[in-house]
Amino acid sequence: MSDVELLARLIQCEAGGEGETGMRAVATVVVNRLRTVYGEYGRYGSLRDVITAPYQFECYLNALSGDPQNIYNMNPQEIHYMIAREALEGQKLALVSEALWFFNPFSPDCPPNFPSAVGAWPVRIGKHCFYVPTEAYYYT
Repeated sequence: MSDVELLARLIQCEAGGEGETGMRAVATVVVNRLRTVYGEYGRYGSLRDVITAPYQFECYLNALSGDPQNIYNMNPQEIHYMIAREALEGQKLALVSEALWFFNPFSPDCPPNFPSAVGAWPVRIGKHCFYVPTEAYYYT
């Protein structure tokens, strides 16, 4: 599976119901992790490494557990491929241009830090809270 298809599947699975802005935000986070040269994500060498890293994306973890809502059961449409291609070409959603994490808190509030003090909350898009790295992330 190509990088574009893998990212398109992840975008659809993780943010398919979040509209174009939500899908672009998720794509930005994934590609930010790929392009990061410091901290934990600086050790990943490929998009596949980023997406399949342990405990990172629900839609990949679901594939391992047999849950049908997973990246391999997605049927991406042209919008998902377009967003994937643009993200891999360097286009970022400005609202989350430096974000490395996102998650759905299943509540109206976003915690100020995630996953601990390594990420700080700047914005919520749809149901997802997005987080940018703090200085503590550089030491992960």
